[in-house]
Amino acid sequence: MPKIFFQPHKLMIPKGMECYCESNLTILDVALKNNIFIEHSCNKSCACSTCHCIIIKGFNSLSKLTEKEENLLDRAWGLNEYSRLSCQAKIGKEDLIVKIPLHTCNLSF
Repeated sequence: MPKIFFQPHKLMIPKGMECYCESNLTILDVALKNNIFIEHSCNKSCACSTCHCIIIKGFNSLSKLTEKEENLLDRAWGLNEYSRLSCQAKIGKEDLIVKIPLHTCNLSF
């Protein structure tokens, strides 16, 4: 069973959090089940970029990036080559390390 380590986020999870999860769930689903409230303005429909996250470890084990997700990621704050929308990135069999950015296109801490 893979696990996700969410790196510390100064307001959501100041010490970080490790969560065990099932493959084929999205990063956002795992976060929400563990009371990590990543913003998701479009209600997980791949229509915004507010659930943007950065994959520090395990990027290649995630589901493939779709063209729609790739286009939406262009709107994300702090985009890099390991960025994904947490509502679209399905977990594979490897452990992940995930960073939740402090800023989104809708919210700034």
